[in-house]
Amino acid sequence: MTRTMTAAIAALLVLAGAASPATATSRIKDLANIEGVRQNQLIGYGLVVGLNGTGDTLNNIPFTRQSLQAMLERLGVNIRGQQIRTGNVAAVMVTANLPAFGTQGTRIDVTVSALGDSKSLQGGTLLVTPLLSADGNVYAVAQGSLAISGFQAEGEAAKIVRGVPTVGRISNGAIIEREIEFTLNRMGQIRLALRNPDFTTARRIATSINDFIGSPTAEPLDPSTVQLTIPKQFQGNVVALLTEIEQLQVEPDLSAKVVIDERSGIIVMGRDVRVSTVAVAQGNLTVTISEAPQVSQPQPLSRGQTRVVARSRVGVQEDGKRLALVREGVSLQQLVDGLNALGIGPRDLISILQAIKAAGAIQADIEVM
Repeated sequence: MTRTMTAAIAALLVLAGAASPATATSRIKDLANIEGVRQNQLIGYGLVVGLNGTGDTLNNIPFTRQSLQAMLERLGVNIRGQQIRTGNVAAVMVTANLPAFGTQGTRIDVTVSALGDSKSLQGGTLLVTPLLSADGNVYAVAQGSLAISGFQAEGEAAKIVRGVPTVGRISNGAIIEREIEFTLNRMGQIRLALRNPDFTTARRIATSINDFIGSPTAEPLDPSTVQLTIPKQFQGNVVALLTEIEQLQVEPDLSAKVVIDERSGIIVMGRDVRVSTVAVAQGNLTVTISEAPQVSQPQPLSRGQTRVVARSRVGVQEDGKRLALVREGVSLQQLVDGLNALGIGPRDLISILQAIKAAGAIQADIEVM
């Protein structure tokens, strides 16, 4: 990670600590989902044809050959016992998301992924493919020409690949054939599912809804669920109630947490992270090894041999002999400033935060990704 990126991350942390939490409000629409209003995943198996010799190798991929034979037999072409040689067909998996309240005849996008040893799906056309859900029923049918973002080109001695040419997308490539019955307007109670479960946030959402309606209709059941009883004036018209509720502003409560990604060196700290009085020292041990081989030649008219003699120089240097004091109850900005005063990078900062946590001097959860 470069010094510029390190400085940018430090600046973002300082700004996060300096920001005032009083204006950090969000809509209920952005904090919770309506139970039952959700997408459903669909999957299907199909064939892509029209490839320019980049399809599956039928001798190596038996399911592609069997699928091609079965499709041709349904179309009245009997090729059983015949040897098929074509590189223009590929077996694929088709995936899509059925949106909430998707109506029959509506089109949705689909993603097509190669299943065999196809090199590229560019220029291919997906044949009619039923899309099933977890209950085994067909909810949509997909077909159309693929759009590929990647490509592959190769010669006898070189090959170049950009993106992923074995995955494509068909915009509006599937038609919904079956609807999922969900009568939202007839419900007497609905539940709000918090995206980030928290007792305080659930209580604030219920209080905001009750203040808006003027009666105790909302009740937090647990940190992730708020139950709402439909008032009489909105019975039979739940959509109108949800339209008003989802625009209410609520200040979400955040737990003190430090998230660390050791692979990339990214550290994210919550605004409520606090530490007790602790002294931090950080030292870097640098070991330098340099090689300077020399040539050893024998004396004239001697029977010796010319050889290369290794010459190595090893040096050890210890840097960062400094001790920083982080006082009790400091804010996020003061904590970052104190650690930055040591002149350390994100990698060393991760180790320091974990050591402070092990000493019991940091009041926050540390989550390592």
